[in-house]
Amino acid sequence: MSDEEIKKINKYNIKRRLKQSKLKRKIRHTERRIKTFRILLRLALIAGLLYLCYHVIYMKSWRLPQDTFSRINNPSLKISNNKIVPSYKILAAIRQIEIPDKAIFLIKTDDIRKSILKIEPIQDVYVRRFWYPARLDIIIKERVPSILIAPNEKVQPIAYFTKDGKLIGHEYMPLKANYKTVKVLAYGTKDDDYRKWDKPQLLFIRKLAKTVEYYADEPIEYIDLRTPGDVYVKLKSVMLRLGPVDQVNFEDAAKRLNRLPSLLPQVKLLDKNIKYLDLRWDKVNYVKLNS
Repeated sequence: MSDEEIKKINKYNIKRRLKQSKLKRKIRHTERRIKTFRILLRLALIAGLLYLCYHVIYMKSWRLPQDTFSRINNPSLKISNNKIVPSYKILAAIRQIEIPDKAIFLIKTDDIRKSILKIEPIQDVYVRRFWYPARLDIIIKERVPSILIAPNEKVQPIAYFTKDGKLIGHEYMPLKANYKTVKVLAYGTKDDDYRKWDKPQLLFIRKLAKTVEYYADEPIEYIDLRTPGDVYVKLKSVMLRLGPVDQVNFEDAAKRLNRLPSLLPQVKLLDKNIKYLDLRWDKVNYVKLNS
């Protein structure tokens, strides 16, 4: 091989190495540009997500309007399951609570619940939060009425006892919903002050009502406790006079009531104006007629 051919080969190799070096530099430059672009794109995505999260958190739709507790027909507030306490009374209990300028999922509902629980007929409260649009659903659990109190048979009940022994005044009367209750006549004076009745006394009244209905096979209209030593029970068909009945001698009264299945059919056959069926005595029964 001649010198001239060797020079040509060396010159070719040099050009090839230069071309390869230039190509490698170009590739490295492109890789740096791609890497820089990826970093910038990642930063842009993070900034975009932060911007989006900021606006999502501070959107008005996530916040309760400041007038949520100011009126009944508010789309941001729903009060449900209240049959005794009117919605406006519940709204009045929470009207003074300040609504914080926060997303609804950051708002605590403890103050709302505590304020509503101060209303006597309400036993429990559940407050549900809905995120979009922001709104509250207040679900009420009321105490169940058990015993109605009236001063006489011609007057509507003025108060009632709940099953857990709570006395509720006339503010929440009359009851709009149908409840299985016992109507009791009591003046509220010294001898028959129903405001002093305790749970055993209330259980006794319910027990007496159930016993009479069981033996009479018909619902009672009311129990007259205005004279505690002389108890009357009004059935649809006849008035019963039981005499002294209390928790101590209840078994004696139950034995006398046991005679009702045989006595009532005979009493209903009487074509006379009956005042009451007297069950005060252990072995003697008689019918008192209106004079």
